[in-house]
Amino acid sequence: MEKSLIEENVIEDTYENLEESIEANTYENLVQNENEDIIHLYEPLKLNIDEHYEYIKEGKIFTFFSNLIYYGLAVPVLTILDKIIYDLKIEGKENIKNLKTGAISVSNHVLILDCTMVGLAFGLKKIYFTTREGSFKIPFVRKLIKLLRAIPIPTKINNRACFIKELSKAIQKGKIIHFYPEKALWPYYEKIRKFQNGAFNLAVENNVPVIPIVITFRDPKGIRKLFKNKKDVTVKILKPIKYEGQNDSKKDSIDKLKEEVHKVMEEKM
Repeated sequence: MEKSLIEENVIEDTYENLEESIEANTYENLVQNENEDIIHLYEPLKLNIDEHYEYIKEGKIFTFFSNLIYYGLAVPVLTILDKIIYDLKIEGKENIKNLKTGAISVSNHVLILDCTMVGLAFGLKKIYFTTREGSFKIPFVRKLIKLLRAIPIPTKINNRACFIKELSKAIQKGKIIHFYPEKALWPYYEKIRKFQNGAFNLAVENNVPVIPIVITFRDPKGIRKLFKNKKDVTVKILKPIKYEGQNDSKKDSIDKLKEEVHKVMEEKM
């Protein structure tokens, strides 16, 4: 009994600290670095990723059901839910209207379901979402997100080459791959954090543009102020950026592209 009471107090204190940090945007008090997860999900299952793992399934039957669930169910339902819950507004669709090639898209990671907002922003364009390997260890969710085009990022270094190779194939076929270069989810955080290299490495290797997307927050207006404590959401699609430094080394190209994307996203926050 004493142990249970102690555990309950620890959980309650942790939850209260998280709530306070969310309100104050001071996640730095809870983690050691800004790419560390704030929220930890229940992940009881195992995921076996090896050199034979199929990151992107393209069989006819799978594709049929994936498109059916994505466009026939997820898009209409999430369009309504995101509007009701977040009064979602999407700006800058004209910036991707004439996109004819594969691309990398990146955004800040500030809501559990901000991937739904990115998906809605791209409309009928085919986009895949990279996600933590742990997301594929959650019962039922692992099957659903696979159908909704989620791709697990392997944690083991020796699996990264196959991961990059398969994503590169998809990009060359005209697909869009979405990354969260901040790596971790920080709910309602209103600054752009440090970026990891992965998305920009893939863009440079495949000579494709990066599409910056900024998820910002605004105070509810009108009747929404009466019943909503959290802020509403605006998704801003910025102009694609393609690094053209032909004489730079690969490392310099990645660093410069990453810095340029980070800068334009910071300016739109």
